[in-house]
Amino acid sequence: MLLGEEVNLKVQLFPKEELYNLSSQIRRAVDSIALNIAEGSIGQSNPEQRKFIGYALRSLAEVVTCLHKAKRRSYIDEEAFQKLYSDSFNLMNMIVAFQKNIK
Repeated sequence: MLLGEEVNLKVQLFPKEELYNLSSQIRRAVDSIALNIAEGSIGQSNPEQRKFIGYALRSLAEVVTCLHKAKRRSYIDEEAFQKLYSDSFNLMNMIVAFQKNIK
């Protein structure tokens, strides 16, 4: 959830012409991470929960790709990119560890 709020703050600085493109895409993807984890955790079987964790990982990969695009388009600077990329990498490791512990 914290990554989602951090990304949302940065996206507010993107150019207005990106409102329905990259801004919208990265916001949906970053929100989808937490939403899929939540959806998979409510009364699901273990295989079903693992599936939703997989969806969260895919959304995280999408966020990272959007961050690369934002950096290439100079919407975020190198420092902001590195912070969000590092946070994303750490989150990925936590999600993968969580997924591995679901039997």
